[in-house]
Amino acid sequence: MSVDSSTRGQLLIAEPALLDPNFTRTVVLVVEHGEEGALGLVLNRPTDTPVVQAAPEFGDLGEPGAVIHAGGPVEPLGLIVLAEFEDTGAAAILVHGNVGVLAAGAETESLPAAVRGARVFAGHAGWGPGQLDAELEASGWIVEASARDDIFSAAPEELWGAVLTRKGGRYALLARMPADPSLN
Repeated sequence: MSVDSSTRGQLLIAEPALLDPNFTRTVVLVVEHGEEGALGLVLNRPTDTPVVQAAPEFGDLGEPGAVIHAGGPVEPLGLIVLAEFEDTGAAAILVHGNVGVLAAGAETESLPAAVRGARVFAGHAGWGPGQLDAELEASGWIVEASARDDIFSAAPEELWGAVLTRKGGRYALLARMPADPSLN
């Protein structure tokens, strides 16, 4: 896959053979993909840290009891807010329909009226120029169209298997494969 066929807005599902602990059994939403590289957010790694505790300025954006999600290994202390926007003017970039990344410096007081729902991510996944393209060509990732329900899944820990099952065929079989096949 080349940059000409950008994966922006799509899901990258880690192949079972991808053993990098940062990405084992992850589902990554590609936020940006171009000649300068790519940026994504791991959707299926919620933490135990409440948003209201770690980032109180975003506490009113998500569901009550929302937690920070580990978005990836790059800049783990940096926060990225992925939101479904009523007013897309508050978005830095739109990724899927009216879902996108909150603009830096957005007025937090007016945000509850501008967004319908949000997830807060600590860190992100990043690829240098051509790196993601090379990983895609080497079949390190399975590419799938994203859906709003994937992005804001109520059961993010189950997202890897759910997306593979939805994709069907051999992918549905992969979804049922144990994390360590030697234990099968």
